[in-house]
Amino acid sequence: MSIAFGPAGNADSFAAAGYKSSKDAPEFLRGMGLNAYEYQCGNGVTVKEQGARSIGENAKRFGVRLSIHAPYYISMSGEDDAKRLGSLKYFLQCGEVAHWMGAGRVIFHPGGLGKSTREEALERSLDTLRYVIREMDGAGFGDVALCPEVMGKINQVGTLEEVIAMCRLDERLIPCVDFGHLNARTMGSLAAVEAFDRALGAMENALGRERASRFHVHFSKIQYGKGGEIRHLTFEDTEFGPDFSLLAEALVKRGYEPTVICESAGTQAEDAAAMMRIYEDKKKLLSESV
Repeated sequence: MSIAFGPAGNADSFAAAGYKSSKDAPEFLRGMGLNAYEYQCGNGVTVKEQGARSIGENAKRFGVRLSIHAPYYISMSGEDDAKRLGSLKYFLQCGEVAHWMGAGRVIFHPGGLGKSTREEALERSLDTLRYVIREMDGAGFGDVALCPEVMGKINQVGTLEEVIAMCRLDERLIPCVDFGHLNARTMGSLAAVEAFDRALGAMENALGRERASRFHVHFSKIQYGKGGEIRHLTFEDTEFGPDFSLLAEALVKRGYEPTVICESAGTQAEDAAAMMRIYEDKKKLLSESV
């Protein structure tokens, strides 16, 4: 699997170019030189089979790798057991859509802390995930990778360490490291290549090089405050980070080839293309220096 770059959902320029349906996203992205697309089900799984299959057919035609973002209201860590285990239906819906599209990964948010300690919330998340894995297998969706995401707010389950702990449950679990989120919840800690490399090293040490090298990336600049994430920005912002060139250098040095999804606010396709250029430039520069 080679590295791939693309946006989360459709950028403002998609509609501005006259496109109206996500089935045309692969063609639009290929025209920009991009080769990944994360279909958004954050507000619910509403896509029908015909539409999903059309997206998948066009993605195959234009060489675009697909992933799916599950509904935001999934609660893996909730204190209400019925609601927590009820999240299964959203995973099953995403598994079905993934099969229709030919998408290999479903990304999900673990949930909030509520009134629980981090340890209690993580343990409930792990219990829910065990249940989800078993039921996904039973439904025939065991080939779909599940990707718990590093979250940006301090009162959410989703530190890098918690995501790694979830991924240790099963080989099909792939970390989704949102470096904007990680930077926000650690108050701007990702300010040097070494900081990014430590995050990559933590994954590799826990999960092995093969799985770590093909992890899932979310990237955008994010404004943050004392509680962590406030809002997503664009690459035009000069106040908040992180700086993708630092991650690009860490990836090239380790030889990692993840799927890189940009979540900039409205310019996610353009900023994904910028990340691809930065990565290729960094790869060329480092190869010439050897």
